[in-house]
Amino acid sequence: MKNNFQKLSLIAIAAALMGSGCTKLEEGLNSTATNDQANAYIQATVDLNSLIQGAYDGLQSMQTQDLVTSLMENSSDESLVPTRGGDWDDNGVWRVIHTHNWNADHQQVLSVFNNLLQQVFNTTNIIGLAPTSTASNKASIEAQARFLRAFVMFTVLDLYGQVPFRDPGENLLNAPKVYKGVDAINFIISEVRAAKNNLPASTGRATATRATKDAADMLLMKLLLQKGTYANRQAPTFAAADMAEVISLADGIINSGRYSLSNNVWDNYAPNNGAISTENIFTNENIGGARGGNLRSAWYKTNHYNMNKSGWNGFSTLADVYNKFDSTDQRRGVAYPTGLASLPNTGNRINTGFLVGQQYDLANDTALKDRKGAPLAFTSTVAVQESGANLEVTGIRVYRYPIDYGAANDGQADNDYVIYRLADAYLMKAEAQFRSGNASGAQTTINIVRAKRGANALTGTLTAGQILDERQREFYWDGWRRMDQIRFGTFLAARTLKPAASDPKYLYFPIPNAALAVNPNLTQNPGY
Repeated sequence: MKNNFQKLSLIAIAAALMGSGCTKLEEGLNSTATNDQANAYIQATVDLNSLIQGAYDGLQSMQTQDLVTSLMENSSDESLVPTRGGDWDDNGVWRVIHTHNWNADHQQVLSVFNNLLQQVFNTTNIIGLAPTSTASNKASIEAQARFLRAFVMFTVLDLYGQVPFRDPGENLLNAPKVYKGVDAINFIISEVRAAKNNLPASTGRATATRATKDAADMLLMKLLLQKGTYANRQAPTFAAADMAEVISLADGIINSGRYSLSNNVWDNYAPNNGAISTENIFTNENIGGARGGNLRSAWYKTNHYNMNKSGWNGFSTLADVYNKFDSTDQRRGVAYPTGLASLPNTGNRINTGFLVGQQYDLANDTALKDRKGAPLAFTSTVAVQESGANLEVTGIRVYRYPIDYGAANDGQADNDYVIYRLADAYLMKAEAQFRSGNASGAQTTINIVRAKRGANALTGTLTAGQILDERQREFYWDGWRRMDQIRFGTFLAARTLKPAASDPKYLYFPIPNAALAVNPNLTQNPGY
């Protein structure tokens, strides 16, 4: 009976995912159904290809401004959501993330936890359903689901330090077990290794929207570099064997011939990045007019109301970040083609990267004004809680994704959301070389990327701080900064707008109180 219940629970979940009604399920099966009957029902009704597409679409929550992006970026030194008078106050939820004052009742902490675990749950069900399917590609789909589950579990682990987990078919009435710390990271690594065998081979950008062997290698590099932070969060260690594997995996991708560093780094984020990027390895697909996440938030969250396109006038970065760039570094910002004749950007104004100073209408190059009629000129000074006459313009703004001006509506941007690209393989290799005692080799690797971006070569003795700075220059607002800062030991330190060092408890977010109430296997993280 236990096996029957487990199998039926999977069938019910699959039916729900596919939009099947409970009535049909109840008519076809009953509590005395055998495993053979259950298997036959699965084979007849479950479309694994639709289920795995749903799992990929589940990653789109990472594109929105108030979930994973907020916890990963706003808690770091490169993103801030100032309260601008009455705008963006939201009872202080944004301020406490940046200043490290959150607690176990914070709404974003709960929403992210629930959202990510829903994705773990959905991918686990695909893994359980695949073996009984008659689909010819079931082994590949199962491997892709296993990769996606590992990717999400890694995110949960890094944010919360523990991951609730069920094996396929477990009794849903029982609380899931919980993986923690080193046990969790070792399990996730083993899952990626197992999945890689049946993942499709990459052919470059044509396969970037799917989990491939190259995507698995990128995830493995991330896991191996971050592994030591789960054994000792405040003083990570880096095993020689792990660093050697990172270097080997990176070389495999770099030397494969499938990717090259893009001549214009912003091609990797453009509305047609799926067609023109030469370095994207794994992305979350958005199809304008058909399927897509909330990528518009990439510019809505930062644009002023009077810009084209209009926005919410919220997120900013800090002068400390902007000042790390050479003036010739294309990553600081360029005038990127809009793709529309009606917006020719005749003044060649910067419209990707950092926006600072007077802003202009790209159609006619006239200077824009704020809502009070004053010049719309973004300043480098910003405060956690703004007040005064110029609160609309304080803070340098960031365009990570060139605006899809050709989208039918703002909610259907075509830019694919970037997760892994070739530059990260280079910089993860450089970090592993450095941690293996090869600072000279690491500097050479970093300078390959810097040369392509138009930045001056690093000289002298390479330091850990320079590697961390280079990662920020290459990946600001990509969602990696908190993870990188923890690994390099700077996350808790005092910085601009956070004048004191943080309590070590903030190296993890708390387990939400609502989650503790329903799963006795979870324990609250120390200090909360």
